[in-house]
Amino acid sequence: MIGKLTGILAERNPPQVVVDCNGVGYEVDVPMSTFYNLPNVGTKVSLLTHFVVREDAQILYGFGTAEERAAFRQLIKITGVGPRTALGLLSGMSVGELSQAITTQELGRLVKIPGIGKKTAERLLLELKGKLGADIGLPAHAASDAQADILQALVALGYSDKEAALALKALPKDVAVSEGIKLALKSLAK
Repeated sequence: MIGKLTGILAERNPPQVVVDCNGVGYEVDVPMSTFYNLPNVGTKVSLLTHFVVREDAQILYGFGTAEERAAFRQLIKITGVGPRTALGLLSGMSVGELSQAITTQELGRLVKIPGIGKKTAERLLLELKGKLGADIGLPAHAASDAQADILQALVALGYSDKEAALALKALPKDVAVSEGIKLALKSLAK
């Protein structure tokens, strides 16, 4: 019903903002990724929205990008994942990181998000496999299974996604998993 709001940003109270559209203030719940990218109060803003009507409330959810809104809509289709949980997921990780976690089936990364237990994370991995931008989050050179395994192993060892991706770039494309992990650890230790 309401697909986009454009107006003046009147208030910022995480995770909610108020957008003044010609004298009407719309309360919009946004993920923290969108919240941090919003301009200062009093500045013009445009948000893509998803309107949820429940028996006891009518709630607008706002997003800075079409990808975030599409991911939100995919998430709320899953049994046990409501709008609040979906918003929490998108606040805890970017769409690219979520897509990568689903593509590489990383249960541990999803469980770290507040409100996501093991069963919900397993359901997310199962139901979103192949639906949420399959390889959006993976670096272009992590297309092979071996490189995806190396990337997953480095993240499991505690390295950030950026560190693991940088180490992966330095590896030969046809390297085996065990050898690739050894080489990546050596490059990260420098």
